[in-house]
Amino acid sequence: MSGQDEAPEPRWLVAANVVRWRRWGDLGQELRPGTKAYKGGARVYVVDTYAGMGNEQLTTVGRGRHTGRWITIDTSTRHLHTFRAKLVHAPAVLRRCGGLPVGREAVERLVETLDRIAREQRGTYHAGPHPDPCLCHACLTGEGRD
Repeated sequence: MSGQDEAPEPRWLVAANVVRWRRWGDLGQELRPGTKAYKGGARVYVVDTYAGMGNEQLTTVGRGRHTGRWITIDTSTRHLHTFRAKLVHAPAVLRRCGGLPVGREAVERLVETLDRIAREQRGTYHAGPHPDPCLCHACLTGEGRD
């Protein structure tokens, strides 16, 4: 049996969902479903972060919008929500893993950080008022009305 035939060791990763609708355009007055690469609501796994950039971009692995195949792509943190720690067994995801922390506790700390950053970015990225009616994640969930 060769090394490629063996299943990789399960690993704790950050899982998240792509926002169903995102604000786009001048002052965020237009709405677009999901992202260019992922359908709205798609589950993705964070395999790398860019801490030097304040974690504004994340490298994610998920099923592509058009092909349904596993893709690896950089995604804005603001386009993700419901961050959670998840033990991943999927070989396609594990082969694409970067240098993220391995332990569950480290991943849970990263979950808290990424959730805070995503909320802040969604609240500040588009400075203009929301369109009426607005279907963006913040409006649908009541986020930011604290």
